[in-house]
Amino acid sequence: MTLDPATAERRALVTGATAGIGAAFARRLASDGWHLVLVARDAGRLTELAADLGSRHGREVETLSADLSTDDGCDAVEQRLGTGSPVHLLVNNAGISLNKPFLRSTAEDEARLLRLNVHAVMRLTLAALRPMTERRNGAVINVSSVAGFGAVMPGSTYSASKAWVTNFSESVGQSTRPYGVRVMALCPGYTRTEFHDRAGINMSKTPEWMWLKAEDVVDEALRDLGKGKLVSIPAWKYKVAVAGLRHAPRRLLQVVARDTRGRIGRDER
Repeated sequence: MTLDPATAERRALVTGATAGIGAAFARRLASDGWHLVLVARDAGRLTELAADLGSRHGREVETLSADLSTDDGCDAVEQRLGTGSPVHLLVNNAGISLNKPFLRSTAEDEARLLRLNVHAVMRLTLAALRPMTERRNGAVINVSSVAGFGAVMPGSTYSASKAWVTNFSESVGQSTRPYGVRVMALCPGYTRTEFHDRAGINMSKTPEWMWLKAEDVVDEALRDLGKGKLVSIPAWKYKVAVAGLRHAPRRLLQVVARDTRGRIGRDER
């Protein structure tokens, strides 16, 4: 995948870079010779990761500690995307889920989910695309989810936020093609990361065969980006699942939906 003629100067900015899919992107891109700008809330973990990748691969690794659920955090990353050494690839990976049903949630928690999963993705994508379209090269990968193709988590608003990310990326990607700039939604299924643990979500009953490795997700994402795809769905099993989510009767999906993180138990009603 070549996003800029000056291959040695390619630079990628990755949000949520200290764990899971974000960290896998950082490791893969550094090994491929990219310079990096790593963004996350935890400054200590950012520093450790940057030092490791810099010494291991000899690439420049900048760090930017920012909470993207806040305006100040988005402002800081927007400024970096618009100034300094050009960013040729943006990976919007930061995101959260809530381990509570909507009827037991708060407006503050739901707003934070939307600000991180939706608002920050919109702002940073726009900030990255302006210089990219002027240069006529670059790409954006917005990490979405298979969950965005259907209401598979009754009572949860996570899937709704990811439906927006996928639709947004596919739409914007069509508009940037004439400028030589790619935008792609990456829609993995269950992936071994810290994501569920951080949200306090018990995934112990999820069958082993459903889990993906973050490194495999990243490999397929970069291949699909190179092919010019607008939506990437890693692993054949999740491609089949998405086909079912897109075409199966809604009533059937409501019956078989098994992710219970948003449900209300009988004792809570």
